[in-house]
Amino acid sequence: MPLHLQAENLLRTIIKDPQYAEGKFLPNEVQLAKQLAISRSTLRQALNKLVYEGLLIRKKGIGTKVAEPAISSKSKNWLSFTQEMTARGISIKNFELHVTWTIPDETVANFFDISMTKKVLKLERLRGKAEGPFVYFISYFHPRVGLTGDEDFKRPLYDILETDHMVTATLSKEEISAKAADKFIAAKLEVEPGTPLLVRKRFVYDQGERPIEYNIGYYRSDSFVYTVESRRE
Repeated sequence: MPLHLQAENLLRTIIKDPQYAEGKFLPNEVQLAKQLAISRSTLRQALNKLVYEGLLIRKKGIGTKVAEPAISSKSKNWLSFTQEMTARGISIKNFELHVTWTIPDETVANFFDISMTKKVLKLERLRGKAEGPFVYFISYFHPRVGLTGDEDFKRPLYDILETDHMVTATLSKEEISAKAADKFIAAKLEVEPGTPLLVRKRFVYDQGERPIEYNIGYYRSDSFVYTVESRRE
């Protein structure tokens, strides 16, 4: 195995040490190269690879430390947010949960193909890990699905639809974009106004490909990674 790959593997082991996982800086390059018995150029090559992968953060004039793991979502595995995070072993906390009946704007009304005078259920949830929130969801539901607003929305959303209302979500179409946080979203996600956010719009359909949910998620870009997996047949 090439020396720089051996160095990579050693670094991957080192950064799993609890003292570094908790944010302590690694030894400087001179000390680390001596510890691993390799040249600084080989060490730097290995460090660059781990920085590129997002495992390490290098701060000029300060040092290198382990990056806080980012939450990752894959487009291939479509589940409710709760189900997806549970499958990854991540415990999710609800910081806020609001349910209201509202008049839809033109975009939502057109998606549902309903009148703008017909109220729809709006569900807003601020969610994240115990340390703090990283996503703010806004969902609108077609009146046809039968949600009343009295449901326990701490349960997985698509379980509620399927178990309580006999509505199965089978198709999701998504749009991913970037947006600067306005004052409202910035306050929710505890970032400065103007901070770049990842915005995911999800259009959800039932078995008959009828629209049932219009969802917008605003994610902190420093805490969330969205990956797309494609396979050539």
